[in-house]
Amino acid sequence: MKGCIKTGIVGGTFNPVHNGHLTLADTAYRMLGLDNVLFIPSGNSYMKRNVLAAEKRAEMVRLAIAPYPYFSLSRVELERQGNSYTSETLEYLTEKNPNVQYFLIAGADSLFQMEKWRQPEKIFSLAKIVCAVRDTYDIEELRQKGERLRNFGAEIIYLDMPKIDISSTEIRTRVKRKLSIAEYVPAEVADYIRQERLYYEED
Repeated sequence: MKGCIKTGIVGGTFNPVHNGHLTLADTAYRMLGLDNVLFIPSGNSYMKRNVLAAEKRAEMVRLAIAPYPYFSLSRVELERQGNSYTSETLEYLTEKNPNVQYFLIAGADSLFQMEKWRQPEKIFSLAKIVCAVRDTYDIEELRQKGERLRNFGAEIIYLDMPKIDISSTEIRTRVKRKLSIAEYVPAEVADYIRQERLYYEED
């Protein structure tokens, strides 16, 4: 799509957002020459339960991305009724911004789940998939999976980057145990979690 705007998308529950998300987005932005990256917190995730209230998750994203002028928070899934589906989000964004080429940025774990997502063919027709080689999967295993997804029309770009050993689950556990999360999240996010006492009472 000649002359189009290249926009990356990093989606998820962001429960909470962490440095791994930021590094992934920043690496994709620089290596692929993107114009900007949208962070899209899910509203009602049909894949996960017991997720923190959407507005609190969105506020943590806002705080985390503030130092990056090329990152922005999208409320598209927060404002939609019902479950959040990537295919519907991409369809909405494409209709609203026909001059934008979208790049869906995800980790290897997501690549192995995409066939099970709602309307995978629509996702692949509306966005290029950027897969971070950052998890425990072998690169050859990843490429074999990518070849299978091409049967659905997927175009996959492999993003070579160091493994990021951070998970939101681990962060929530550390908060509950009153351990430091300073090396996992931006200081502003850590302060917000402490001030709002988020995850302190999580079972």
